[in-house]
Amino acid sequence: MQIAQSPSSPDSPKPGYKPAGITGWFDTDLTLAKLSGLGNPLEQLGRVVDFEMFRPLLEEKLLNRDKKSNAGCKPYDVVLMFKILLLKRFYHLGDDRAEYQINDRVSFKEFLGLSSGDRVPDARTIWLFQENVVKTHLEEALFGLFNRHLDGLGLFFNEGKIVDASFVEVPRQRNTREENEKIKAGGGAGLWGDRPRKQRLKDVDARWTKKNNQTFYGYKDHAKIDAKSKLIRSYAVTHAAVHDSCGLEPLLEASDKGQDLYADSAYAGAPIAELLEKRGIPGKIIERGVRGKPLDDARKAENHEKSKVRCRGEHVFGFISNSMDGFYTRVIGLGRTRCVVGLVNLVYNLFRHEQIVRLKLLPLPGGAVS
Repeated sequence: MQIAQSPSSPDSPKPGYKPAGITGWFDTDLTLAKLSGLGNPLEQLGRVVDFEMFRPLLEEKLLNRDKKSNAGCKPYDVVLMFKILLLKRFYHLGDDRAEYQINDRVSFKEFLGLSSGDRVPDARTIWLFQENVVKTHLEEALFGLFNRHLDGLGLFFNEGKIVDASFVEVPRQRNTREENEKIKAGGGAGLWGDRPRKQRLKDVDARWTKKNNQTFYGYKDHAKIDAKSKLIRSYAVTHAAVHDSCGLEPLLEASDKGQDLYADSAYAGAPIAELLEKRGIPGKIIERGVRGKPLDDARKAENHEKSKVRCRGEHVFGFISNSMDGFYTRVIGLGRTRCVVGLVNLVYNLFRHEQIVRLKLLPLPGGAVS
């Protein structure tokens, strides 16, 4: 008996449709050209940032210089691995998804400098590289290195600073009341000693907190932002229960003297006012009324003027939340979270720098335009 050919069979004719399945010599080039026309962010970043600037620091901190011989498997290029960490943060990928996407996406391979025949680092290799970054606190040095590059370009205008904090949420822990009390008292490291596999999955550094009747669990990214360029100048990571104002002092530098410091009402109060006065920093803190003592019209007008600058700090966290899918991370412990947050802040500065250059947003000192 003869079986009728399915209309969906690849051998069946498809009159009236565009031809498909035709392979050409220049398919990859055509795909990249199409992506470029659509606005490939990785291509735009690669035009502006020379990632070779990070090589000396990466090789100094991560390569084993004490090997007795050249035997054994050679490591992947450190700049390649570093760029994979940046991809993870910008696209909010885990190690397994990063391996898959690098194999699958032409734009990722082009950004990493990989061709179709090159081997792609597997998830375990990516995880191990990031662990080495965590152990050496390298994310802080990389962030500082790029900021010195930005400073050399004149992109930190030092005409005012903005401070703000954002939650970094992690998977919520389900502990007993007694376990939580021990963790709060600083004794979390001694819990679950008889169950090492469970102990490795427990985050004893994160904390619970509430804000505007919403409950959060994890950490905070305290950031100081250049008011004009909206670049992150410095940051600090704490657990979530630390009040925003308590994260201010580690962010302050001698160069902040004489610059207006803008912040929301969470930083209001005598302790912060005394700290800023001692450092010679004019405080532009949003004031808030209290029960029975509402703000008068003059102070409301002052708040409005301060908010015009302070709101620029929200643009930073807005980009991280919307374009980078936020700070949420599944890593465990303060050390790994510091690494993730540091890389997130670095990725933001990389893309903000690219945006300033591409759109010619800010004039540089001397009349040049970035």
